[in-house]
Amino acid sequence: MEQQWQASGAHWRRRLRHSLLQERASPQNLAARVALLAAVGTVTLPLYYLLWQFFFPQAYENLSLRLTGVLICVVGLFARRLPPRWLSLYLLVALSYVLPFFFTFMFVMNHASPIWSESLLIGLVVLFHFETGLACRAYLTGTIAACLAVILEGEGAFLLRSEMLQQLPVHWFTIAALSVVKVGRKVLEQEKLAGMAAGLGSVAHELRTPLTSVEANVRGLRRLMAKAECSNAAQAQPVQEALSRIVFEVRHMHHMIDLFLLSASAVNRKLAPNQALSMLEMVNAVLKRYPFASNAQRDSVTVDLRSDFQFAGQDELCVVILLNLLRNALKAVQRAGKGRVRIIIDGARPMPRLLVIDTGCGIAPDRLPRIFERFYSYPVHNGSGIGLALCRQIIDAWQARIRCVSREHAYAIFILEFPCRYRSASNSLPLQGDA
Repeated sequence: MEQQWQASGAHWRRRLRHSLLQERASPQNLAARVALLAAVGTVTLPLYYLLWQFFFPQAYENLSLRLTGVLICVVGLFARRLPPRWLSLYLLVALSYVLPFFFTFMFVMNHASPIWSESLLIGLVVLFHFETGLACRAYLTGTIAACLAVILEGEGAFLLRSEMLQQLPVHWFTIAALSVVKVGRKVLEQEKLAGMAAGLGSVAHELRTPLTSVEANVRGLRRLMAKAECSNAAQAQPVQEALSRIVFEVRHMHHMIDLFLLSASAVNRKLAPNQALSMLEMVNAVLKRYPFASNAQRDSVTVDLRSDFQFAGQDELCVVILLNLLRNALKAVQRAGKGRVRIIIDGARPMPRLLVIDTGCGIAPDRLPRIFERFYSYPVHNGSGIGLALCRQIIDAWQARIRCVSREHAYAIFILEFPCRYRSASNSLPLQGDA
């Protein structure tokens, strides 16, 4: 029994560590949250100045601090355009100033009034909905800066008053509770992903046995037909074509099983880049590997090489990304009953990028913001909902970006942008397998 408890404890400790490592939000999702929060701050900071100054007057107000906060929030409205490194720096500065610094300073200068006590608590709740490490740094930075500013204002003695100190246990309990809830959600999510991976492995094992048997029987039938020396070639040809289709479908199923297993196993892999990869070589490898349903489907995919480039990643994980994007594009074309798929490799831009464009069914505007959410799929029966979420998780680990631009019933464009430090200007490499 003791060994079971120790094994269980070790299991959950591993899950906890993994969840903490995976807690960071993606740059795209993070930029969207920052832009939304900045919009709220841009409106509410001046609005509440009017409220607390004229309608419900408070003991202390500071228009200069509020205007500084508004300027910081205005910059945040353009968070989607900031590179990941600058976004992280901006976020630390903005969160430190707008939430712990401003609210703590106003809380102390208003001598722990009920309004500012509740406002500070709400600010902490908002702050710790961000990544825990970032929130802790912002909390300490902003709180210390606020205490120093209070001392400079001559109100340092109030920092040791009971009205101030009795708020600390409440704040710390709130921070701890929010952090535990976030980690718990991540642990449950990882358990679900691990269960899906195990289930896919079992299903794959059960499917491969009959598929292998079918393929072996087809080979046997072909040998028998070759020995039978059929006198009527017109009757033999349809049978040979049917057997060829069976072999093709069996190999297609084997490829799809490989794709599903590769995607499932990538969930628990270390995602950090450790190779310098050529985008052209990766695209060619995926086109050779993808189980196209027919030559017509293969011919519907074209590659436009404008300039090859190198990027930091992992080859197997890059295959997972490109296979998922290509598969989704071909399914969109199939559902629409029209369209083509175009892959553009453009390494000559300031940020080298890859575009996967399909002119199929497109994505509805109300669905587009959710396509990178884990376990979200549309239509509902269209998959497990881990493909695009996994692509974004891998891309984020490589300090790159992925986004989608779409028009319903017209097109969908998936744009992958990479840091420029690995860019190669060469565009003379041969294009293998291009249509």
